[in-house]
Amino acid sequence: QVQLVESGGGLVQAGGSLRLSCAASGRTFSTYIMGWFRQAPGKEHEFVAATSWSTDNTYYADSVKGRFTISRDNAKNTVYLQMNSLKPEDTAVYYCAVKRDGPYGGLKAATLYDYWGQGTPVTVSS
Repeated sequence: QVQLVESGGGLVQAGGSLRLSCAASGRTFSTYIMGWFRQAPGKEHEFVAATSWSTDNTYYADSVKGRFTISRDNAKNTVYLQMNSLKPEDTAVYYCAVKRDGPYGGLKAATLYDYWGQGTPVTVSS
């Protein structure tokens, strides 16, 4: 089992920045993929970014590329999502998630992930 706890969400004006954190506890392996998703009201989970515990590979949705950066601190078992140049359309609840079988079979579908945090809300005002 893996437990995930997100933090760092809040209210920010358009153009501002936030950094989300996801602390993982329990059994984690280097093969795991750590992903960030978001869900706006009335919409499905949307892939935002992903990375693995063991490589420098990172993956981003086109909508956030160049504005968001995913990173990790293995010593702290924590993954971060630095969000810059925020837009009102970035407003959503942000979730981190774990995919146990690595990048195989894809990364962007929420159904591929095995463990989820409780989410942290982000609101971007115009």
